[in-house]
Amino acid sequence: MTSRIRIGALLAAFAVLSQGCRKPAPATAPAGQAIELGHENVTIAQTADLKSGPTISGALTAERQATIRAEVNGTVLEVHAEQGQPVVSGARLARLDDTGIRDAYESARSLKRSADQAADLAQRNLDRSKSLHDAGAISARDLEQATWTLTNTQGQQADAEARVASTERQLRKTEVRAPFAGIVSERKVNIGDDVTPGTALFTVVDLGSLRLEASVPSEQLVLLKVGSTVEFTVDGFKGKLFTGRISRINPTVDPSTRQVRITVTVPNDAGRLAAGLFAQGRVATASQSGISVPFTALDERGIAPLVYRLRGGKVEKVAVTLGVRDELAERIQITSGVSAGDTLLLGSAQGISEGSTVRVVGE
Repeated sequence: MTSRIRIGALLAAFAVLSQGCRKPAPATAPAGQAIELGHENVTIAQTADLKSGPTISGALTAERQATIRAEVNGTVLEVHAEQGQPVVSGARLARLDDTGIRDAYESARSLKRSADQAADLAQRNLDRSKSLHDAGAISARDLEQATWTLTNTQGQQADAEARVASTERQLRKTEVRAPFAGIVSERKVNIGDDVTPGTALFTVVDLGSLRLEASVPSEQLVLLKVGSTVEFTVDGFKGKLFTGRISRINPTVDPSTRQVRITVTVPNDAGRLAAGLFAQGRVATASQSGISVPFTALDERGIAPLVYRLRGGKVEKVAVTLGVRDELAERIQITSGVSAGDTLLLGSAQGISEGSTVRVVGE
């Protein structure tokens, strides 16, 4: 019965014998014996769609984000929103003490009523004065006095209206409301806090649309255009591919890095993504369907790239030609040399000498 030799032990032994070499000397097995490999040491060449383009990385941020600040002096009486809570546009987040402002508002309204009555009385007096003047009962001077009185009271009336409008706006500012629909990401006040104009109260973010700001080398600028598709992965979603589109390309190049800034708009209607996640991806500028293998299946140290294929249970070296290199998927297209379904060796297993008998164990 053919004895079984574990690849790890063989490679370790050959590594000791060939210290200082970049690659361990090819492993060989005694005549009539097979080398066993686990499934992690092999891969199957597959037909797939590969894409290439400039790589990008950066943190996701919300397209719309607002820090809501106090606009009047006051004490916080009520808080209606907590961190992480979704809110609709116009939702009340907090209420400030409006006692002083409401008193000023009521006073302004009272002055407005008095001004309205004075202006109305002045208008009636002017109308009577015109009739009397036309009948010769009063002088032109008396008519001018009545006209001046109306003009003066109308000015007081306009001033009173402005005071009412101003205090009414101040009164509305004691109700802190969400500027748009979103999620409260920060709550910085508590009931009883005294605030002044400019004090930060809440931060609301709209996660319906995110953006990714990244840089690409200036020599790849010719590959970019507004509307180009960007594919990326994010921390916390292993194996999940997200897409967005370039919405802006900075027209200037950073003189120190020779990089061009781009902005990618990312739809997030389902709300799965969160602001602050780190994203890595690429601008998809070329796409090709063909046979592909992982980068680790390729040996590019020689003049021509090679792969190590298992055929009939034996290892053989195969020269290959390469096509599209997909950095995001970490796969490369093989345009000649292997076929779909071929079994190839990975990584350290490529140290097995050509012609050796190999058996793959496990799933």
